[in-house]
Amino acid sequence: MNYTERDPYGMYKGEAGTGPGPELMGANTLTGNDVYNTAGDDLGDIKEIMLDMHSGQVAYAVLSFGGFMGMGDKLFAVPWSALTLDTVNKRFTLNVEKSRLEEAPGFDQDQWPNMADPAWAKSIHSYYGTKPYADSLSN
Repeated sequence: MNYTERDPYGMYKGEAGTGPGPELMGANTLTGNDVYNTAGDDLGDIKEIMLDMHSGQVAYAVLSFGGFMGMGDKLFAVPWSALTLDTVNKRFTLNVEKSRLEEAPGFDQDQWPNMADPAWAKSIHSYYGTKPYADSLSN
């Protein structure tokens, strides 16, 4: 299901430029959206969007990948800046090969990492080749 199908208020129903999207999007309409890479491989879907409560920034999208029918899925915190909204296909794009995502640092739904830990954040951003958003706040 994509964000236009998950839009209970009709904010994406009008002509382009008449509503908030795609520059501003409702978080609840983005969870469940598919994520593909640039090669067209299905990488999973967004399960959660993590907000930094001090800065108000979106820090990570939690991506579910692998498993079968929701069983055995591995979760990955992907830096928000690593994702691009594809408004044509109404999904997200993550510029990473499927095999690289399979090897990415992930976690089980019952054992979430401390995403506020700066060392953990540095390792995740390093893996995806992104700059931590906190770095841009201090500039």
